[in-house]
Amino acid sequence: MQPRRVAVLGGGPGGLYTARLLKLANPACDVRVYEQGDPGSTFGFGVGLAAGTQRKLEAADPDTLRDLVAAGLRHDMTMRVGADSVRVHNDRLIGIARTELLAVLQRHAEKAGVELDFGTRRAAGDLDADLVVAADGVGSATRENGSFGGRIDVGKGLYLWCGTDFALDAAMFAPVETDYGTFVTHAYPYSGDRSTFLIETDEETWRRAGFDTTTAALGSAGTESDETSLRFLEQAFAEQLRGHPLIGNRTRWLRFRTVHCDRWSSGNTVLLGDAAHTAHFSIGSGTKLAMEDAIALVDALGEAENVGAAFARYEQVRRPSVERLQELARRSRLWWESFPSRTGLPVERLMVAYMSRAGNVPLDRFATTAPDVVRAALEQYGGEPAVGNLAGWVLGRPLVHGGRRFPDRTSVPELETLACALDDPWSPEGDELVARARDTDGVLVTGPPARPALLTRLDLAERVRLETGVLTAVEGPAELRDDLADGLVSGRTDLVVLTEETA
Repeated sequence: MQPRRVAVLGGGPGGLYTARLLKLANPACDVRVYEQGDPGSTFGFGVGLAAGTQRKLEAADPDTLRDLVAAGLRHDMTMRVGADSVRVHNDRLIGIARTELLAVLQRHAEKAGVELDFGTRRAAGDLDADLVVAADGVGSATRENGSFGGRIDVGKGLYLWCGTDFALDAAMFAPVETDYGTFVTHAYPYSGDRSTFLIETDEETWRRAGFDTTTAALGSAGTESDETSLRFLEQAFAEQLRGHPLIGNRTRWLRFRTVHCDRWSSGNTVLLGDAAHTAHFSIGSGTKLAMEDAIALVDALGEAENVGAAFARYEQVRRPSVERLQELARRSRLWWESFPSRTGLPVERLMVAYMSRAGNVPLDRFATTAPDVVRAALEQYGGEPAVGNLAGWVLGRPLVHGGRRFPDRTSVPELETLACALDDPWSPEGDELVARARDTDGVLVTGPPARPALLTRLDLAERVRLETGVLTAVEGPAELRDDLADGLVSGRTDLVVLTEETA
């Protein structure tokens, strides 16, 4: 179909990119972006663009990608725990300032003939357009006032975005211990003199530090940053910051909100990006999802005969990918919310645990990109260099636990059965299972054969192992032995039981 007039609500990356692609596909179409803010105002610091997203942008619009890459900064990834650190090479990952990202997208949208209307708040029902694209963010008024079946799940942990005035030499994950508890930074460079510092903590630590009080004092509105938190964290991360300050930009403690919608369209209006869905920042970015949405929506409009058919096609194509990423992100969020319990692992094994936390990067795949890291992690785990098939080698290592010796990781004694049917091992139901395990000499965590259920069992077993010290084993289908091997190296379980069930 070829709409005559298209209105885009929201001048963020998703809205601007949609507008440009629509105008390139339909030069005669009147495409207008409505953004309530000013052209140069934005929240946040840097944005990451991974290799997969870059490939999709290259196919859809190489001119825009070329300018984004030129404005960005490539970097590797490191993890630091105390004096120990490990580095993973990744020459396709780039960081770019959000201000620069928007400037590039605004420039390319206008170059294509898109009209940009700043400084005015508009609603979908007020616009005279054949098609309205609502890219109005996580707090979308379009979603909240429409019939999209929207709902929001709120995470337990707290985080804040800030920045600093120097460029790290690589992305960095680093915990620091304070008198109140553990804070963890995810930091990365995005220009020659700037880095993003995202900092997370758990609610107990946040309250002990008094940040519940500073957050309440700021209120829910306003543009000020939580300077008390910034100054405390500046001292806590002084080593990582190398004496530089933390910079705020409406910086305050938040809990991550995961947006789900039963429907992404209603009438002539369609949701895009954060308005339709969000995924935790530790594994996906709103920018990635929104720009990939834009590509799919414009493709669907080019293939369909009418708006309804185009919206149905767009959702049919995008929803499976989005929901898969949301599930990976949910697992990643739970892992990060419980991160401090794992810092006793050697940093190489911790990096393996990080890479495999959502079940998306198996050990053998990680070994092809970071062979030195995996080699060291396996030697730490097994006491000698790994040889042959990795999963087979991992399962074949002996174990000494509580004075008992096991010839390999599949020789499991009689243990108390702990049936797991949870989505969240850190829920109150998970607490009850951990409490049950305390009164045993060891537990075998059982459950359905499906892979998501197995990954959850491994997480629950890790809680049991770390919090009680009892011998833990996890049951799973032999066809998922790679996941079980990842769990062993990552310290999620001591032993495994292979079954003949089908995942």
